[in-house]
Amino acid sequence: MAHLYSYGSKSEGILGVASTEKKPAPMQMAAATKLAANNDAASLEHLSQLVAHDMAQVNELILARMQSPVTLIPQLAGHLIASGGKRLRPMLTLATAALCGYRGVRHHRLAAAVEFIHTATLLHDDVVDESNLRRGVDSANALFGNKPSVLVGDFLFSRAFSLMVEDGSLRVLEILSDAAAIIAEGEVQQLMTSNDLATTEAAYLNVIRAKTASLFAAAARIGAVVADRPPQEEEALGQFGLNLGLAFQLVDDALDYAAEQEKLGKNVGDDFREGKMTLPVILAVAHGQTHAEERAFWQRTMEHLDQNSADLARAQAIITAHNGIADTLARADEYAAAARASLLQFPPSPIRQALLNAVRFAVTRGY
Repeated sequence: MAHLYSYGSKSEGILGVASTEKKPAPMQMAAATKLAANNDAASLEHLSQLVAHDMAQVNELILARMQSPVTLIPQLAGHLIASGGKRLRPMLTLATAALCGYRGVRHHRLAAAVEFIHTATLLHDDVVDESNLRRGVDSANALFGNKPSVLVGDFLFSRAFSLMVEDGSLRVLEILSDAAAIIAEGEVQQLMTSNDLATTEAAYLNVIRAKTASLFAAAARIGAVVADRPPQEEEALGQFGLNLGLAFQLVDDALDYAAEQEKLGKNVGDDFREGKMTLPVILAVAHGQTHAEERAFWQRTMEHLDQNSADLARAQAIITAHNGIADTLARADEYAAAARASLLQFPPSPIRQALLNAVRFAVTRGY
């Protein structure tokens, strides 16, 4: 597990990579089947039930704090919030606080702050990515335009920071403000790697560590802070969240090439159409260096974004031939194992088991 990230590390990222030993090439549908398997046993339902009362309080806070006399703000924010989503990040704050024995209400404000940060980044992401679908419905920018989406995202960031200030903990403010800055850095890093076939696995992992895993880590870490637990427990929960976030994003990137459209909630192949260098493509490019026709295909479709209606299927076929989906999921399994190991430092309890179930869900889901 030498190539797992350590939260807060100044390292440039993962320099070692998991084994690239060849496996029998899976069919694309087999990869999708693995993603959807065992969801009855590995789901968020147990976690949702255990934090349901707290989550109801968080939802009330979210609804109250997204209000504004500028009517477009709650209208646009409400569109995205009402569209659903897993609410996994705020649930992590509630659940880790419970895991640490916390019995107060501070975690309600902080879980709401986490969700506001996440929602703000989604609004900004959809503008940057020119996405027209989010959670199976029209994206906010598709309905309201780019400028309102960016500005309402800024409003939600400000609401998140108001909630942090109300909490009064400088440590919480440090954790969440650092996460917000790291997310922005990750988005810029992703812009720099887009359309670049020279992007390495290490560079890609730096991106997803910043843009996705950092908020998972922060959400989990503050559960220990509000419970006034020792630094070792805070660090263990930070590592749990970080590795869960890495596993979650790796599966997301596999799903972009392997999922069923109606389950995914966004357009399958969006990353391909935008020229994003995600791990399935990076692995396919690396394994196909000696295939001139494949190299030319990636240059045309990813570097120059010269794509036609048959190209996504061709990309999926090349990725499958080089085990790109299977190997991406194998990486996700490694990070999931590290997340589980961090949780096992805490005594057995229903909430710990629910978090373990959530880890399994992250790597077996089909959406």
